[in-house]
Amino acid sequence: MSITITNTYGTAHHVSDTNPTRVTSCDRYRICLVGTLTPDNPNYEDMVGMLRDNGHDTRPEGYGLIFLESEEFSATYFGSIAQIEQYKRDNTDGKTFDASQGVMYAQWPHGKGWDDFLPRTFWNIKARGAIADGVGLITAFAHTETPGAEVIVYEFEGAWRPGGETEQMVTYHCTACHTDTFHSGGEVHENTGPDRRRWAARQARQHIISAHRHGVGHENSSCRPRNGEMLRAVNAVARDMWGTTGNALPDTEDAYCATKGPCAIIRELRAGVRPPVYRA
Repeated sequence: MSITITNTYGTAHHVSDTNPTRVTSCDRYRICLVGTLTPDNPNYEDMVGMLRDNGHDTRPEGYGLIFLESEEFSATYFGSIAQIEQYKRDNTDGKTFDASQGVMYAQWPHGKGWDDFLPRTFWNIKARGAIADGVGLITAFAHTETPGAEVIVYEFEGAWRPGGETEQMVTYHCTACHTDTFHSGGEVHENTGPDRRRWAARQARQHIISAHRHGVGHENSSCRPRNGEMLRAVNAVARDMWGTTGNALPDTEDAYCATKGPCAIIRELRAGVRPPVYRA
């Protein structure tokens, strides 16, 4: 199957030759964090294990670290402490550094030591002009089968159950089928870092590929518009229960989504307005 997934918002990414859902690299990254790791850290031996396994543990004094992220990918740079200290003095705008002086690893480290060392980060950061930390668009892709439709990845504030505690979340939304990923299972994630955002974008790509492979509306496709079927059923019950003639809810999926669903959130995000907490 040959398919090209086109970005409509954000930075284009390089993907595997055989699997367009798997992003392998990116030309432009955002520098999210800069720091140092020295042997006085009690978890130092565990944290540098990845370097040792690859023959890169060459700095007994420790390492200078730069953590990078794009909309769909992340990377970690290990260099000298002197280089990173110099970088912090000379590059306050955070635009460039000489990556040839150290070694780069795909994604951010995880595991013992690293999980406590790395603070929680978001793609949208208020200090950089975002609406709020962890609230905003991440990336979007053109739908291959429905002209004008997009599959949009975004960070938002929501609750796992109606009326529950507010949390920072990340997911995607398809404007061709308007399926609410809260009801799909496994497609809304706690927004803990680059790996969760990467996974949401991967699922967005998988959604597009499923539509391309099976078509929109096919029983085997992830992209299945319900055409207001459930909304009409709820409206019928409400009219019977309340003895009214009007509809309690919009009777089409796109109209409902635009007023009460993910499209309402995305509209606010695009306007630079902080949406209400979803499912609060």
